[in-house]
Amino acid sequence: MALATLDETITIAMSVKDRHVSAKWYESMLGFETIYHADDAGWSELQTKTVGVTIGLGEHTKPVPGNCVPVFGIADLDTARQKLEQANVKFDGETDVIEGMVKTATFYDPDDNALMLAQDLTGA
Repeated sequence: MALATLDETITIAMSVKDRHVSAKWYESMLGFETIYHADDAGWSELQTKTVGVTIGLGEHTKPVPGNCVPVFGIADLDTARQKLEQANVKFDGETDVIEGMVKTATFYDPDDNALMLAQDLTGA
């Protein structure tokens, strides 16, 4: 049995220089639809053509090409993190919380590939 019970969503997070420019590119080139721009958080999200799969664009001054982190939706991040840590899964720092929006925690697989858990705090 899995230690973390994921929901049916995944966000593929990527670093970009300008979220608004990148969002327009994904709209025009791939037909994705911008869900929102969270300018205060430096984050934009687009709906792909696959149900439950979104693209998240995190704004960085020097994005690293190929930097792509799968973000798995989860109902109870704190409980899942506790179970994973008890199984010696390595996390990258503390859980990040943007009140009223999202709670996230980055962790690593055995080959140090970054993965993230995200709990929706919007109440949607």
